[in-house]
Amino acid sequence: MITVSDSAKTFIQEQLDREYPGGKHFVRVGVKGGGCSGLEYELHFDDQQREGDEVYEDKGVKIVVDMKSLLYLFGTELDYTGGLNGKGLVFKNPNATRTCGCGESFAV
Repeated sequence: MITVSDSAKTFIQEQLDREYPGGKHFVRVGVKGGGCSGLEYELHFDDQQREGDEVYEDKGVKIVVDMKSLLYLFGTELDYTGGLNGKGLVFKNPNATRTCGCGESFAV
């Protein structure tokens, strides 16, 4: 399962309402090789589900992830931060054993 914090829910809904009105788009999360820690997070809005996708909904936010990425992301929470170090969505991944300084890559 992948969940969203209250602040992430608000941010995501504002972005969807502004960029993709009509309600067809959802959040797609994934993992790919790269970054300084070995794996990088992927996150974007999408409107096409693919064969093998897992679908979760938390707090009214639809989240779609491919099966391979789910192995690395299971139990992750999407959060939103607006702090001095930058603002945006961040992954709180309990499976990560190491992360880079910017938080965009990780290792398991």
